[in-house]
Amino acid sequence: MEVLYFAWVRERIGLPRETVETEAKTVAELVAELRKREERYEAAFADLSALRVALDQELADFDAPLEGVREVAFFPPMTGG
Repeated sequence: MEVLYFAWVRERIGLPRETVETEAKTVAELVAELRKREERYEAAFADLSALRVALDQELADFDAPLEGVREVAFFPPMTGG
């Protein structure tokens, strides 16, 4: 699946997107896998309350299932303006 990173998440990881092979069943399991990769992923996902996730461009929760999902995007909460 494609994993996209936006704003400071992208800055911490150093990539805008990547293709990930995963056995994760939920977003939370995917995050746990990513955090184990390298320190930069650990830093990016250290505080999940500061992140939002979208599955195939639809907002979702971290306990959402990944079955059939083609794209996961991580980004900070949006602010109005």
